[in-house]
Amino acid sequence: MNLDAEQLRALAAVLEEGTFEAAAARLHVTPSAVSQRVRALEQRVGQVLVVRSRPCRATEPGAVLARLAGQVALLERDAAAELAGAGHDEAAGAPTRLAVAVNADSLSSWFPAALVGLPEGVVVDLRREDQDRTAELLRDGTVTAAVTAQAHAVQGCRVRPLGAMRYLGLVAPAVRDRWFPDGVTAAALERAPVLAFNRADTLQHRFAAALVGRDVAPPVHHVPSNTAFLELLAAGLGWGMASEAAAADALATGALVDVAPGRWLDVPLYWQHWSLRTPTLDDLTARVVRAASTSLR
Repeated sequence: MNLDAEQLRALAAVLEEGTFEAAAARLHVTPSAVSQRVRALEQRVGQVLVVRSRPCRATEPGAVLARLAGQVALLERDAAAELAGAGHDEAAGAPTRLAVAVNADSLSSWFPAALVGLPEGVVVDLRREDQDRTAELLRDGTVTAAVTAQAHAVQGCRVRPLGAMRYLGLVAPAVRDRWFPDGVTAAALERAPVLAFNRADTLQHRFAAALVGRDVAPPVHHVPSNTAFLELLAAGLGWGMASEAAAADALATGALVDVAPGRWLDVPLYWQHWSLRTPTLDDLTARVVRAASTSLR
């Protein structure tokens, strides 16, 4: 099957930008032209590729072709760079966009170091997502690579371990005294309010179940901000899980204490990326592995 490169670019732009209008602005064409290219591609493959919602979403066949479009863009960029290095006047063209899904705790700690000094012509589009869900963005072609808790390689991807992020159950001293006067029991965990990053964050429930041997269902506050999360823990809103690196200062000052001293939850993290081998993707992978090695267990 011969696929038109401009049509593939239009499909990828729509899915990455979320609307036909935004894709048109990125490609410097009219929204009508983008729509015509996507429609022509759909007719070519005989399947619907885009769910016309806000934002637009890929169908399963659309995700396959979006991934192909991204791989072609990477290959084109690296070929242009090699030609330029060989003394040709080949311009690199538009920047190569690498969409990467990263969990919030990594994004706020070790991951930024991997992006310092990126090669010219490479731009990153970071998508913040829970480590248990980042692999979904790889499956649907939304991202090129992801920091994920999934050890099994997504189809069409390579995987390598990065290390583990250690999480501690933390609480303000006054909250500990109020809700856990007799220690961490199942009854206390059912009553004590808990903080979670969002509805996909299950760390607190997993830790509680590990402590008492069964699931518990406490009242939950959702706080989707790393900074606010720690501030509200210290202010006494409830207990919650935070990485040891993020909580180091609060533990040192006594603003927060372990809810269950000597217990923690280690979350192994993995780097998954398209199995395509290109200098750009290989460089990003080396950077991520190097940055993780300095911070993760």
